[in-house]
Amino acid sequence: MSRSTPIIHKTRTQVVVEVLREKILSGDIAAGEPLRQSALADELNVSRIPVREALLQLEAEGLVKFEAHKGATATKLSVEQATELFELRALIETDLLAKAIPKLEDEDLLKAEKVLDELESAFKQEDAVSTWSELNTRFHTCLYSPADHPHTLEVVHGLNTNCDRYIRLQLLLAGGIPQAEQDHRELLSLCKNKEIDKAVELLRAHILHAAKAIRKLVAQQVG
Repeated sequence: MSRSTPIIHKTRTQVVVEVLREKILSGDIAAGEPLRQSALADELNVSRIPVREALLQLEAEGLVKFEAHKGATATKLSVEQATELFELRALIETDLLAKAIPKLEDEDLLKAEKVLDELESAFKQEDAVSTWSELNTRFHTCLYSPADHPHTLEVVHGLNTNCDRYIRLQLLLAGGIPQAEQDHRELLSLCKNKEIDKAVELLRAHILHAAKAIRKLVAQQVG
């Protein structure tokens, strides 16, 4: 008898979080735009309670900001924030990768390659932009997980959520896709060959190169 696929039940709050997160990350909700709970509740056909809970979760993710007398707004793009986020990623992710590579097994590498195939396919589809971040995170997670540092990996996932808008901006407006594809393939090859130092340096360069392009784009957007 085949195993049945488990049914995932989502609360109203989870659904609202996913809808609003995607709207913010895609730019449908502009940076600095007020997020009025009553209007969102009407639009999404829910009460204000799940909207309020969703906004609090998005605040924890760094995508929403609450201000006195103004309520919730979508977080604005910032050169300073982008710099801090990507420098943190470069520090933490390179350390994770260095610890993970000696423990990488064939199964981990096969999973990473499969996800990378999916990501490259998504890059070619205009309607798949919303999947880029998830697939990119899954690819890197395949390489980092063997380090067996779950709390550090959780921090990385949080950073990636906050970096999502910036990464999409770079990929869509700065022509970053070919470089990303090349870096990912080379990184996977270095991991297969257990070339720790080269893999770590490539990952650091990959993250910081993206950060440089993003800072330039954000400066233009907010300037």
